[in-house]
Amino acid sequence: MTKRSVTAQYPDAQPELPPRSRGVIALFEENCTVCMLCARECPDWCIYIDSHKETVPAAAPGGRERSRNMLDRFAIDFSLCMYCGICIEVCPFDALFWSPEFEYAETDILDLTHERDKLREWMWTVPAPPALDPAAEEPKEIAAARKAADKALASRPAAPAAPGGPVPGGPAPVGRASGDPARPAEPGESAEPGQSADPGQSADPGEGRA
Repeated sequence: MTKRSVTAQYPDAQPELPPRSRGVIALFEENCTVCMLCARECPDWCIYIDSHKETVPAAAPGGRERSRNMLDRFAIDFSLCMYCGICIEVCPFDALFWSPEFEYAETDILDLTHERDKLREWMWTVPAPPALDPAAEEPKEIAAARKAADKALASRPAAPAAPGGPVPGGPAPVGRASGDPARPAEPGESAEPGQSADPGQSADPGEGRA
């Protein structure tokens, strides 16, 4: 009551819809496995699916053939749909999506039954999924793939050492850090630990004592 009422100038001005608006249902046909779960769970029985079985040859010699369900028809009657979204939630293969498009009114009620070709066209209007929360846990698929990659990397054999060079992963050369160039010994300085610069001097500090 503290604000003035504003009339939305539709259709001249399109409304700004929320990201999760329920407009029309789109079908990504490649992901559909004809499991019939969406049709069974639909409370309005407005989803119609027809399919047939095809024999898929064996992937490897000596393997057995498999049968696969092929989609013949996928239709949604939007004159019966109550936009509950159950079909999208129960789809285990992400074949159904919400599109914010709502301008699909028809003069004939029979035209509100969208076949799979028209449902596929609605996929072009489906918005991109929101960005992941940086504080969210990593998906289990990515974690499993990274674990397998690390395991494969650890099982690789070590690279052979170059002739005359240090062994990969072995101790650094005595007397200098690994990778430092060698330098000549200064006068009065031992060239290597345990060696004296004076030939007449003993290398062992304890040698010559009583």
